[in-house]
Amino acid sequence: MQYNKISNRRVLSIDALRGITILVMVFVNQLAGCDDIPAWMKHMPRDADAMSFVDVVFPGFLFIVGMSIPFAINSRLAKGAGFWQLQWHIIFRTLGLLVLGVFTVNIESGYNEQATGIPIGLFGVLFIIAAVLVWKVYYSKNKALVYSLKGLGLVMLIILAFIYKSKNGDHITPKWWGILGLIGWAYLYSCIFYQLVKGNKLWLIFIIAVCTAWYGIAKMDAVANTAWLHFIPAQRGNAAHTSVVLCGMVMSLVFFDDSKPLGIKTRYLQAMVFIVLLFVAGALLRPYYFISKIYATPTWCLYSAAIMAMLFCFLYWLIDMRHIEKWTNFFKPAAANPLLTYIIPDFIDYVTTLFGISLFPDAWNHGLPGMLWSAFFAIAVMGIAILLNRLKLRLQL
Repeated sequence: MQYNKISNRRVLSIDALRGITILVMVFVNQLAGCDDIPAWMKHMPRDADAMSFVDVVFPGFLFIVGMSIPFAINSRLAKGAGFWQLQWHIIFRTLGLLVLGVFTVNIESGYNEQATGIPIGLFGVLFIIAAVLVWKVYYSKNKALVYSLKGLGLVMLIILAFIYKSKNGDHITPKWWGILGLIGWAYLYSCIFYQLVKGNKLWLIFIIAVCTAWYGIAKMDAVANTAWLHFIPAQRGNAAHTSVVLCGMVMSLVFFDDSKPLGIKTRYLQAMVFIVLLFVAGALLRPYYFISKIYATPTWCLYSAAIMAMLFCFLYWLIDMRHIEKWTNFFKPAAANPLLTYIIPDFIDYVTTLFGISLFPDAWNHGLPGMLWSAFFAIAVMGIAILLNRLKLRLQL
C-alpha cells in the first residue's frame, strides 16, 4: 500500500538541485581554510543574527533528503516491501549515516597519532576503504564474494574504532554526530512522521510547526532546569533539522503527488503559499530567535527551507517544464552518487596528509587565488565523481 501516488521516475530538477548543493558544499568547505575572503562567502558567526549562502548548504542537504523520502518509501512499497522490511531499511540507513558521521568527527578532532599507533592520514584512508567495502553497490552475482567484501569492511571499521585513541584517551565516541549523523537523525524522524500521517501535506505542515515549537519549549528555563525533561533540550537540534527535511517533503508532495489531478498552475500556487508561509513564520519568530546556523534556530531553518523551495521551483520550471536540461549532465553523476562524492574531498585530504603533499601553496591560500583554487577543486571533485561513476563505483546506504 502506497501513501501517495508518486511515479518511480527520476526528477531531473531534484537531481540538479542535489548536484548543485554538493558542488557548493565542496567549494565552501575548501574556501573555509582561506583568509581575506568576503564575509558573505563564510559561515556567519553564531551570534550574528545573519546568514550567508554558505549557511544554506547544510539545510540544503536536509531539504533534498526530504524531497527524496516520498519517492523512496513509495517505491519500496510499490515493489512489495512489507512494513517491517521498510522499517529495517530506514534503521540501517540511519545507522550507516551515524557511523560515518561519528568516524569523520573523531578523525577531524582529537585524533592522537601516538596513542593510536598509525598516522592520521593512514587511519583516514583505511576508514574510507572500509566504508566503500561496506556500502558499495556490487554488481557481481557471486553473493559469497559480495558478503565477504562487506564483512571485511565491517571488520575494518570495528578494528579502527577499537584502536582509535583521542587526546583524552577515548575510543570512537559521538562527541557530536557530524553532518552525516545529523542528517541521519533528521531522516529517521522524518520517515517516522511521514508514515504516521500517511503522507498528508497538511499534517506534515503541522508537524513542522511542532518541531519549531519544540525548539522554543527547549529554551524555557523551567524545562532546561528540570532533570526528567532534559530529553527535550537534547533533541532541540534534531527537531530543528527535522523541520527542514519535512519542508522538503511537503514541497515534493506539492509537485509530485498525483493522488488528486492538479494542474501545474495550482501546484505552483500551493508552492508559493508554502514559501510565503515559511518566510512569514521566520520573520515573526526572528525577534525571539535570531538567525544562527550554529544554534539551529527556527528562523535559520525556515528561511533556509524557503530559499531551497524557491530554488527548486525555478529549476523545475527551467528543466522539467522548459526542458533546458543539457547543462545538468555535469551534475548527474554526483546527484546519483552523493555519498561517494561527499567523501572524495576527505579521501584526497587523507592521502595528501599521509604523503605530506600540498596541492596548493599555503602562500596563495588567501583572497582571489584561494577562491579560484576552491572553485577549481570543487569542479575537479565533480570530475572525479564522473570518472568513478563510469568505473561503476557507487555507494548506497
